[in-house]
Amino acid sequence: MQKVILFYFIFINLLAFAIYSFDKYRAIKGSSRVSERELHTFSMIGGFLGATLSMTLFKHKIAKSSFLIKHIGIILAWVIGIIYYFTQIDELNFLR
Repeated sequence: MQKVILFYFIFINLLAFAIYSFDKYRAIKGSSRVSERELHTFSMIGGFLGATLSMTLFKHKIAKSSFLIKHIGIILAWVIGIIYYFTQIDELNFLR
């Protein structure tokens, strides 16, 4: 089961990276964009690392403070959840 979760996180982060990058491309072209709600949804379902990497590499959505505050909140929620998982649930053999 742990390997399925690992593969899910790899997949969702690659997908989030692609969607954030696509939104940046659409912003440059002046085309219709991916909604902020959809972007945040990909971060909330586990794609926060891919989203953050895309935001950093392409300087996308980093000037909009309301978006950044929500994104940082999502990251903090994931960090707290991961810390809780590894300390309270005692699953230190996650990748075995």
